[in-house]
Amino acid sequence: MAQRILQFGTSRFLQAHVDLFVHQARQSGQDIGPITIVKTTVGEARGGRLGALNKATGFPVILRGFDNGHLIDETIIVKSVTEALDAHGQWRRLVELFVDETELVVSNVGDNGYEVSPQDELQLPTHDTVPSSYPAKLLALLLRRFENGAAPLLILPCELVSNNGRVLRKLLTNLSESWNLSPAFRHWFFESVMICNTLVDRIVSESIDPVGAIAEPYGLWAIRREPGLIPPFQHPSVIYTDDLEPFSRLKLHILNLGHTFLAEIWKAEKRPDAETVRDILQDPKVKNRIISLYQEEVIPGFSAHGMTEQATAYVATTLERFENPFLNHRIGDIALGHDRKIERRIADFVSWVSTKEPTLKLARLRALAGM
Repeated sequence: MAQRILQFGTSRFLQAHVDLFVHQARQSGQDIGPITIVKTTVGEARGGRLGALNKATGFPVILRGFDNGHLIDETIIVKSVTEALDAHGQWRRLVELFVDETELVVSNVGDNGYEVSPQDELQLPTHDTVPSSYPAKLLALLLRRFENGAAPLLILPCELVSNNGRVLRKLLTNLSESWNLSPAFRHWFFESVMICNTLVDRIVSESIDPVGAIAEPYGLWAIRREPGLIPPFQHPSVIYTDDLEPFSRLKLHILNLGHTFLAEIWKAEKRPDAETVRDILQDPKVKNRIISLYQEEVIPGFSAHGMTEQATAYVATTLERFENPFLNHRIGDIALGHDRKIERRIADFVSWVSTKEPTLKLARLRALAGM
């Protein structure tokens, strides 16, 4: 029996990431999917996308950019999605699918998606009441699943939240206490509902109207193994690991750090407002500065933690991604929240390295972080 996936979120990111990976796994003969997509928000926004997702013809994902030195411009028609629902208009159908058919839940519900509304915290909703926030919707569905046989479930959140699985489980646990759910439910939730921390990494630059996405060739979905996890499918871009920290550090302190370093140059030199990452790297002086920073400070910092090979490879991949000729990644957008990003991406890196190798100078990074 195929493993139906319930996907909360209609984003272009999920279309070019989870939906694409599952499509490719199905094409290779693996018994995974199909996917039902769920729109969680109220209103007409993305109604056209929902209608298009319900068509059996699939939707395009265009991969454009460099991959190991080769320029890629490829269109894939993704056919892993067979149904799309509006949670607020089709709640009964959603409950039916969640209780009877779903084996795997994935989600990407945006920056505020884990917020629980005060109304949802107050009391357990009736069977026909649709909670407003995503965590309350998910808990209400889990309760219905428990009441109708208590089948085990795997949840793989894809939100850009550190320890997203742990955070989501804590939210659901606290909400179950607010709703005064039974000890039996809480035991089942703890023992039979597996929620893994995951990390996602792919730049999805544009939507295609009414559905579809344009993305870079690089993609990563790292999933932390929990005891008893049976990987739902295999894919070259999906990694099951006992430790997410190396993947998180590479992304945060190479890709994201590089973005912030370029944003600092852009701000200090008052460069053009519309300048992109690709544009700024056409300046040989800027390109030499970031390559020098990676080689002389960033890679040695990772070497202190025994990650020389991984960091060297990821730097090479990152520079390819930065120079993607199809990607218009404005530095002005990267510069938003600049001070907070310096602390998280640069100051934290310096502190992390210093725990292993305090003698490393890391002069430019320390200066940028004000350390």
